[in-house]
Amino acid sequence: MALAAGQELRDQLAGQWLDNVLDPDSWHDIFGGDVELLGDPCARADQLAALNGAHVQGCLAEGLLGYRVEVETDEPVGDTIVPGTEGRFATASAVAVVEPRCTFDPPGEDAGDDVLPTLDCEEQWELDPDNLDVLPEPEDLFDVHLAD
Repeated sequence: MALAAGQELRDQLAGQWLDNVLDPDSWHDIFGGDVELLGDPCARADQLAALNGAHVQGCLAEGLLGYRVEVETDEPVGDTIVPGTEGRFATASAVAVVEPRCTFDPPGEDAGDDVLPTLDCEEQWELDPDNLDVLPEPEDLFDVHLAD
């Protein structure tokens, strides 16, 4: 469930970058997670938990680029070989972190306003403001992984 929240955060950050691709001054804030989100990434964790017979007990931002999610099953564990556990519910907790995969240097002062920085991710993206038909996908821009 934490990964679902992290992936939603990644998708929103990538969307913000796409909306501001022609404004490289905003890129540092976007890649650093210092932007206002359009929706709550915890809602995605709630949806995934419900699909898996569980519910989110807690979902909190952990810094600008992470979420801690705690879930509990909707049904008790049931009869097991361990006496007394039939009425207990399974719980889990995890932290997902989003990390930028890209770095960039602003173009030199001589470059002019119509030159975009080169994104250096696992591959380099030479961005042409007059031809933005091929842009990186969210997973090219940001990595999502469990941290705890």
